[in-house]
Amino acid sequence: MTAAEACPEPERVCVVGLGLIGGSIVRALRSKGFRGTIDAVVADDDEARQARELRLVDEPFTDIAEAVAKATLVVVAVPIGSMASVFASMADALPADAVVTDTGSTKLSVIREAQTHFGDRIGRFVPGHPISGTERSGLDAGFAELFERRRVILTPTPETDRDALSRVVALWRAVGAQVSEMDGAHHDEVLAATSHLPHLLAYTLVDTLARMAERTEIFEYAAGGFADFTRIASSSPSLWGDIVTANHDAILPVLDRYIGDLEAVRAAIADGDRDTLTTTFTRAKTARDGFAAGKA
Repeated sequence: MTAAEACPEPERVCVVGLGLIGGSIVRALRSKGFRGTIDAVVADDDEARQARELRLVDEPFTDIAEAVAKATLVVVAVPIGSMASVFASMADALPADAVVTDTGSTKLSVIREAQTHFGDRIGRFVPGHPISGTERSGLDAGFAELFERRRVILTPTPETDRDALSRVVALWRAVGAQVSEMDGAHHDEVLAATSHLPHLLAYTLVDTLARMAERTEIFEYAAGGFADFTRIASSSPSLWGDIVTANHDAILPVLDRYIGDLEAVRAAIADGDRDTLTTTFTRAKTARDGFAAGKA
């Protein structure tokens, strides 16, 4: 599907933040033949120059209020910790009928900030989260194919306007994504288990090994399994610190359950209980194989 087919009415899109997600959105729109205007909020003049040289946007801005003043659709693609300040900066400058969406990895915290800053215009805000990414960050990290056949979860609230929702759905379909809807609280619980916990485990394992006396030899002889499991520990520490802090209510129960299961595995190792270990590993393999088959 081309962008023109997904978005039959040309939008003036403003993407706030040209990191991995924001940069991939504008690249994907360009590659799909988007007929509207694409503006962006960039970090500084150097990033503005780079965005122009790469022909990513029609106009880059360093001032948020100025950037959104003529927008019909605003995509806030900044880290969770920056959402509140961005919403505050744009609230008074938004056109009355403009739609705002976000790409944050947690939803209840973002919805609360949107309610605080957008007030009675909260109906024009559509919370969203693309389930795609890499461990890279920055303007150079983006690529047009990031969202192809990848899921985007929208978490509209009871106040969300149906027209606003349909326009955000059209945007994500325009870049090749598969869109689904979910309650915000349920989203945070699901992502705590499937994304936030794995990042916690990867960071903690690498940190543990890095602080061992034999760390040089450990990393020298690390094999492919270590690289695969710990790849996401190369993600932005600041970004993930914000995510884990924002979603702590949903993360703590699944983390406690994991710690309990890990203690059970430790006990089995200490007791030489091969049967329990084999049962655990077999159950995990079956689940992982089923997941992989569904992704094939």
